[in-house]
Amino acid sequence: MRKALPFNDIRHLQAHQFLVDEAYLLDAQDYDAWLDTLTDDVRYVMPVRVTTARGAGFDAAPERGPGMAHFDEDKYSLRQRVARFATEHAWTEDPPSRLRHFVTNVRTFEGDEDAELFVESAELLFRSRGDVNESALVSCGREDVLRRCGDDWKLARRKIFVDESVLRMQNLAVFL
Repeated sequence: MRKALPFNDIRHLQAHQFLVDEAYLLDAQDYDAWLDTLTDDVRYVMPVRVTTARGAGFDAAPERGPGMAHFDEDKYSLRQRVARFATEHAWTEDPPSRLRHFVTNVRTFEGDEDAELFVESAELLFRSRGDVNESALVSCGREDVLRRCGDDWKLARRKIFVDESVLRMQNLAVFL
């Protein structure tokens, strides 16, 4: 069991600040700056939610075996996705979405290593596109590992658990 940090612990405050600053970068679609907040060995995963009986023991695709994920990316693939936004082939984001990332329920725990923090948060993403009348919402929980790199914290791992089994958004080209 992980040891929770109190809200007034400087590391909790720094982790919370990291998430707020990250949400700002994603809302502003400053993806190059966002990539700089990631470690070189980052893993960014959003497993597919699976509806199972209470006793089955999991509610997301298992990580071992034939598990499925909406995203299972590293820094190279994230960088490629960002680069694609600048091309004429990024029709899913042309015109760009209007985004608002709401981050809340931030809880911080000591990490497995001294220079790491385990951070849980909840996120609500509001997205609208072009002149479409309907906006989209995505609600999720996130489990992050932040790693101290020099004077900065960087995202080393993110696991995203969406709160619905079937995503109602037409595409998910944006980052959570």
